[in-house]
Amino acid sequence: MRGSSLAASVNHIPGSPAGKSAESSGTVFHIMRFSLHDGPGIRTTVFLKGCPLRCAWCHNPESQEFAPGPMYFEERCLLCGDCAAACPAGAIALADGRMRTAAFCRRCGACAEACLAGTRQWCGHLMGVSEVVREVERDLPFFEQSGGGVTLSGGEPLSQPDFAEALLAAFHRRRIHTVLDTCGFAQRDTCLRVARRADLILYDLKLLDLVRHKEHTGVSNELILENIEALAKEGLPVTVRVPLIPGVNDGEGDIGALADFALRLGLRRIDLLPYHRMGTDKYRRLGFAIPAWQPASPSPELVRRIVEELESRGLSVKLGGRS
Repeated sequence: MRGSSLAASVNHIPGSPAGKSAESSGTVFHIMRFSLHDGPGIRTTVFLKGCPLRCAWCHNPESQEFAPGPMYFEERCLLCGDCAAACPAGAIALADGRMRTAAFCRRCGACAEACLAGTRQWCGHLMGVSEVVREVERDLPFFEQSGGGVTLSGGEPLSQPDFAEALLAAFHRRRIHTVLDTCGFAQRDTCLRVARRADLILYDLKLLDLVRHKEHTGVSNELILENIEALAKEGLPVTVRVPLIPGVNDGEGDIGALADFALRLGLRRIDLLPYHRMGTDKYRRLGFAIPAWQPASPSPELVRRIVEELESRGLSVKLGGRS
């Protein structure tokens, strides 16, 4: 399942036309309240499931696959066997002191429903626009006091373009400030169509070098770079976001190329996001192999040097996306 899903995701460029129902719906894997790093003010971030990239440093691996799936929090497991009893495929059994799931799991969710301890959780739920809006509107007082709003993130929101566009339009009608957090890997018309609905676009740029971008993310960055140029040319409000990965994009050539590219497009703000390893345990919980290569977190000295270098070029740099 993991291998076939990976191949399909890497080779798929989202954004093809699809039929629309009376109310658009999509797969959401998390709604995070009181977010301070996903745009101005206090925000509620809606994470949409599915991503065409496979970044080696991904700290949200649960966002990668498009279909909902299980997560197993082994440290909470009571070894009661309720999940095994509920599994219609007989894919769960006790072995070596833990409840192990076989490869022929049907991903039906019965185990998560049966688990009262919260050991097995289902990652990804189909939600309609109105349902998401109701959840977000609970936080209106925080938005009003802080100048915040809602951010669509992922995964990759452009992988569910109709749903993302419908959400942004619904929030706009309610005068809620919107941010689209995207890597830009989508068809040009899709990227522009959805981005035009947002009050701010946070655009992730990992690497400008084509060969190394494909090596580390699984896809070429040609489309990504073309799309951000199109957004800038149209005058849309774009902020560049750069995950700072030691050994990947922290070299002088990388930083210089980034500065040159942003300035050429007239984009003068960079959000620098230092890498962290907080997502490592998620691979185990998903049953994925933990990546053999994991970079170290950047040192304060490295971060300071890169900030100073970018600022010396006339760019405004914010750490962690804070306003």
